[in-house]
Amino acid sequence: MTEYGRGEGSEPWHPEDPLYGDGGWEGQQADAGQQSPYGGQPQHYPQQPQQQYDNGGWGDGQQAAYGQAQQQYPQHDGQYDQHQQYNQQQYDQQQYDQHQQQYDQQAYHGQQQSYDQNGNGWASGTQAQVPYPADPSDPYGQQAAAYGAGQQDYYGSPDAYPPPEPPSRRRAEPEPQIDWDPGPDQGEHAFFAGDDDSEDDSDDPQGGRGDRRGRGDKGGKSGKKRKSGCACLVVLLVFGGGTAGVGYFGYQFYQNRFGAAPDYAGDGTSQMVTVQVPKGAGGYAIGRLLKDAGVVKSVDAFVSAQEQNPKGKSIQAGAYLLKKEMSAESAVVMMLDPKSQNNVQVTPGIRNIYVYKRIDEKLDLASGTTKKIAEKKYKSLGLPSWANGNEDIKDPLEGFLYPGTYPAAKGMKPETVLKEMVTQAAEAYGKYDLEAKAKALKLDNPLQVITVASLVQAEGKTEDDYRKMAEVVYNRLNLANPETYGLLQFDSTFNYLKNESDIRISESEIKSNKDPYNTYTNKGLPPGPIDNPGDVALKAALNPTDDGWYYFVATDGLKTTEFAKTHAEFLRLKDKFDASTGS
Repeated sequence: MTEYGRGEGSEPWHPEDPLYGDGGWEGQQADAGQQSPYGGQPQHYPQQPQQQYDNGGWGDGQQAAYGQAQQQYPQHDGQYDQHQQYNQQQYDQQQYDQHQQQYDQQAYHGQQQSYDQNGNGWASGTQAQVPYPADPSDPYGQQAAAYGAGQQDYYGSPDAYPPPEPPSRRRAEPEPQIDWDPGPDQGEHAFFAGDDDSEDDSDDPQGGRGDRRGRGDKGGKSGKKRKSGCACLVVLLVFGGGTAGVGYFGYQFYQNRFGAAPDYAGDGTSQMVTVQVPKGAGGYAIGRLLKDAGVVKSVDAFVSAQEQNPKGKSIQAGAYLLKKEMSAESAVVMMLDPKSQNNVQVTPGIRNIYVYKRIDEKLDLASGTTKKIAEKKYKSLGLPSWANGNEDIKDPLEGFLYPGTYPAAKGMKPETVLKEMVTQAAEAYGKYDLEAKAKALKLDNPLQVITVASLVQAEGKTEDDYRKMAEVVYNRLNLANPETYGLLQFDSTFNYLKNESDIRISESEIKSNKDPYNTYTNKGLPPGPIDNPGDVALKAALNPTDDGWYYFVATDGLKTTEFAKTHAEFLRLKDKFDASTGS
């Protein structure tokens, strides 16, 4: 069997050859004495080498003539399977040319073969092969054409066409499956289409270049298309998210450094909220409390508004009834308004009875509720251990509701408000070594120091008066003093036991009352404090003057207090008082 289509050229036989399908076999095999169909000139195809083949056991082992070997024509038809993509017209023309070649070759072979004289088949001798005439235009015409003699096998490479097959092995070309998929030339970018040159360049040892099956299959391509699309989406999301994040934080940085602080507009909504400001809280701490409660939009806005208001720094600890979503400026103004303050203010020198009434009012409780709770729960409110050292004390909490402003909003419990006040008093008194101070001042215990401070607070009018008033107390407590002999004789103690503040007390009334708090009839200090002294009065009690004062008189009955060292001086001050008051 011959290798049809083999040639001496450097390229394999291609269907675009103008001689493809031509009946040019006669020109290749024309004898020197016969006329070729191509004008008498020998026709030589570069694609078809001149080879000698084994007869496959047909003779006696000698080489057969070329015409003998050419009897195996079915191989010539194998070229059709390689080019099934051509239309039916080309196929018919090719079939016609093949039959024409078969006829011409058979005629030629009949002249070339040698037979014995009896017509009994092939001769026993060898038949010389008629060589093809060389083509002058073929540079490879004189080279040996034996297959495998050092010539490159173009059909063995991946890019070559498959060898021809006989008609019995030919398979009909499957109909192409058209699956619409726009490529880069149809408006879809190659990146999104998932094209990959690695597919085209892949070496398939089974198929080679001639295996066109699977080219129309879009399964793998669609998978890559989906993967490429997902990858593109991820990239876009990453870059988009990064850009948005940088922009957001950049904007926040600009706003924090250079932009105006976020703030609400207007006086707020109708919804009210109570905000408790602890003692010692500054602008930023107050701003955070207001922001958490929904009153202001930002801390910086409140701090800025507080600094711009001349009275902004005077905001003190306490409870404030404010509106939600207020502008920072409105919040500052409202906090400065006493009407918005849900607080109980304990002023220096105020008695507990008045503090209880204020708490009842703020908490919207029945009158006397806080007083009853104070009498019942005073031991659990945090009093110092040295408090209540006298069984005659009228109110255990007297002197321990430390002056200040305390939250007292509706819904709070009275004991909560009282405990905060007592806690503040214990902390304030704890700053001084009252036990050591009491001994230095010839007092029995720290409670008596607070009692002296409460007397100073009740009788004094100014800070200068407090130290002189403290000296009067200590001088009169001396039982050996030649003026009073241990009697204080303070109107404030008598008014305390009567829950009054009248400076006009008759001598008969005073002398007839024997209550322990009546210092006209009882020597020494009263059982306990008669009010809640402030820090200035306490310091004066701890540091009295040493000028020998025993007497004092409020000569104008209100603000002016004058002091005397002797009883005679006291009588002159008394006459001055009577003249100013018209008594």
